[in-house]
Amino acid sequence: MTMKTVIVKCLMLMLCIGVTCNVANAQTQTKKKHYTKHYRHYTKRKKTAHHTVAARTPDVKPTPDTAIVVAPPPPMPDSIPIPQVKQSLRPETALDNHNTLIADRTPLPYQNLRAEDAAYDERLWLEVDAREKINQPFMYPANEDNGNQRFISILLNAIQKGPDNGGVTAFSNIDDRFTTPMTRAEVAKTISGGEVSVPITDSLGNVVATKTVEAEVNLDSFYRFRIKEEVIFDKQSSRLFFRILGIAPVKDIITSSGIDLGETPLFWVYYPDMRPIFAKYFVYNGKNYGARMSWEDLFESRMFHGRIIKSTLNNPYDQYLKDQIGLKGHPMLQLYEGEKIKNEIFDYEQNLWSY
Repeated sequence: MTMKTVIVKCLMLMLCIGVTCNVANAQTQTKKKHYTKHYRHYTKRKKTAHHTVAARTPDVKPTPDTAIVVAPPPPMPDSIPIPQVKQSLRPETALDNHNTLIADRTPLPYQNLRAEDAAYDERLWLEVDAREKINQPFMYPANEDNGNQRFISILLNAIQKGPDNGGVTAFSNIDDRFTTPMTRAEVAKTISGGEVSVPITDSLGNVVATKTVEAEVNLDSFYRFRIKEEVIFDKQSSRLFFRILGIAPVKDIITSSGIDLGETPLFWVYYPDMRPIFAKYFVYNGKNYGARMSWEDLFESRMFHGRIIKSTLNNPYDQYLKDQIGLKGHPMLQLYEGEKIKNEIFDYEQNLWSY
């Protein structure tokens, strides 16, 4: 093969390679243009669709909630408005173990009375007036480490503690059968009479406004108490028992409309629940301050005076003495009738014996 032939073949080979590269490059450019055109078309459709949706659904801002929300009334304070007595930081008595003696006092358990042995059973309602001389310890206002010594303060402190903390439950005055418990807030409203309007004056004494505040509680205004008790003659022990069932403070109630409801019990407490608390409070003794009995001893020993205002004896209509025919409007006759009931019970016990 000559030199000329080799050169011709090389040129032909280079020409073929160049033609092949040009065809491949043309195909690549065609595909690129196709993909670019397709991408631009897709992008244009997407933008058009987006603007169309935006035009159909305009940008609506959420409407603020303009509903008026009424705030609930503030809850009534679950506390009784009574002054709290501070504890003494030093021993306030020269007697040794005086405070320990008070804290450790517990009442003796009651003797069990069976219904089969009750030969006589009547119920009495008494009213104790602390203005009487024998009942003046009910109003003794001194403060000691165990609290204020007024009888009403002892009741309110026991209700303030609640049954879960060594206190008691107060019951509504809708009846005297202990059917409806009361909260501390309800007791506070009952003893204070609710809210009162107080005038606000300027520097010249002119009334410019009024404000509503809770009425102050004057503990000295509670000087009457109602006692419900049961009188039972037990033939097994041949003895007459007086068992107190409940105690209630009494006040004269006048409604906001001016209606005088008269003497009304504010709430009831169950006496057997109060016995452990009464055992830890001493009764004032004006003759010998060191020889004081507990309130539990006072009630069990009947060292108080109460006039009978109602009984189950000869009372088929279950009326108070002040509502009975012939006694209504005559306080003196009501007092005589109460003494008559007391004598009938005494005579029943005495007539069982022969001397």
